[in-house]
Amino acid sequence: MPTAVLTDRERTAVQAYLRLLHTVRAAFDSPPGGRRPPVVPPSVLAEAEQALADAGLTGNEEEFFRLLQSWCPAQP
Repeated sequence: MPTAVLTDRERTAVQAYLRLLHTVRAAFDSPPGGRRPPVVPPSVLAEAEQALADAGLTGNEEEFFRLLQSWCPAQP
């Protein structure tokens, strides 16, 4: 499978998405009975949205997830 070369903006969008994903996972991985944040911090969500828009990926989820998979493939 050929490796895609991401532009700086595409790489920034992928990195922002991964930070958003890790933030959400951390909230759900908190101990039972522990205090969970009610929402994703607005700054994390805004960063991801802005990075996607800057990379021209807003509304183009198929292309974005193709880039994400090529840059950060799933582990076996």
